[in-house]
Amino acid sequence: MPEPQRKKKTKNGPVDGGTAGGPENKLELAIGREIRTFRKKMDLTIAELAKLAGLSAGMLSKIENGNASPSLGTLQALSGALNIPFTAFFRKYEEDRDASYVRSGEGLVIERRGSRAGHEYRLLGHSVGKSISVEPYLITLTEKSEVFPLFQHPGTEFIYMLEGEMLYMHGDKSYRLSPGDSLFFDADAPHGPEELFALPIRFLSIIVSPRFTD
Repeated sequence: MPEPQRKKKTKNGPVDGGTAGGPENKLELAIGREIRTFRKKMDLTIAELAKLAGLSAGMLSKIENGNASPSLGTLQALSGALNIPFTAFFRKYEEDRDASYVRSGEGLVIERRGSRAGHEYRLLGHSVGKSISVEPYLITLTEKSEVFPLFQHPGTEFIYMLEGEMLYMHGDKSYRLSPGDSLFFDADAPHGPEELFALPIRFLSIIVSPRFTD
């Protein structure tokens, strides 16, 4: 029976910032793809670029494949060899965007003021790791809706009516909303449903506000 292979270890630990942790490391993969793209645009082989940047061909190959995390010094050497800005290696990573896919009838039901009085707030997605918070809700008001809470929060809000008819208050004004109507307003002022005319009522509410950090 053949002896199982053992992984080789180095005495000094990870080389040049450590291993990238496999395909799940998005940053290393994005940097590696950009380095490969710029290298091919200049019609350079891995060995040629490695020599220009003062690296070994093996290390450069690992970096391009996202299997090694390059140090800042290595990235500076590569940017000099490729004659591109240092930040060019991060552009594609910064352009990546997350997506939230919610099937019809799904979404996270959120407990908010009025939830127990026939108001259903179904969160359809949310932003992650951004300085701006975006919260899209599908709000449903039924015949059980007896209490009309007023809301007041930072940011702006956009409402688009899908079904039913209601009177919606914002500040010292009220707006009669029917399917197809919309309302865009400063959410710092008190706002909320004032009177319901045709039930059930469904509308989209998109809240955009700054994300406060400690």
